[in-house]
Amino acid sequence: MSATRNIVLGVTGSIAAYKAAELTSQLAKQGCAVRVVMTADSLRFITPLAFKTLSRQPVVTDLYDEEEGWKPTHIKLADEADLLLIAPATANVLAKLAHGLADDALTCIALALNPKARILLAPAMNGKMWLHPATQQNAATLKSRGAEFIGPEEGLLSCGYEGLGRLWPVEAVARRALELVT
Repeated sequence: MSATRNIVLGVTGSIAAYKAAELTSQLAKQGCAVRVVMTADSLRFITPLAFKTLSRQPVVTDLYDEEEGWKPTHIKLADEADLLLIAPATANVLAKLAHGLADDALTCIALALNPKARILLAPAMNGKMWLHPATQQNAATLKSRGAEFIGPEEGLLSCGYEGLGRLWPVEAVARRALELVT
């Protein structure tokens, strides 16, 4: 791993996306270079400005967001990452990752990720979605490929149901991410 701890933080379309801002802040305060990659659906819940300010880094919101230089941004981030952390991770992104779909910047980074990088997934979704056999199979597939899961936890969900599906506490996600890059 590099001297700088490079974390690519994927933010997906869940109401828990706002908690990723606090996660960004905590990781940046610990000296990590946090590069936030937002899916199109995440933009419905929170804006890139919060992440740009907290990370002091450009935020990727589109596969074709390009920085200066010749290398595509998604390949550059995949090459430099010590950790790909997706928090919140929706059922949709888990399915895409499990099946090798790469139709946005985040999933392209996941497929191109350097082999030394770790993957930490923090699911957040409706409890029935989490417990659905398809989602459970996708999680098992990702675990078999070396991805680590943290959560979800049980509690009151934003949909009004009580159950398993809440994003794991931000402090615990940050702590585990730091353990994986140290």
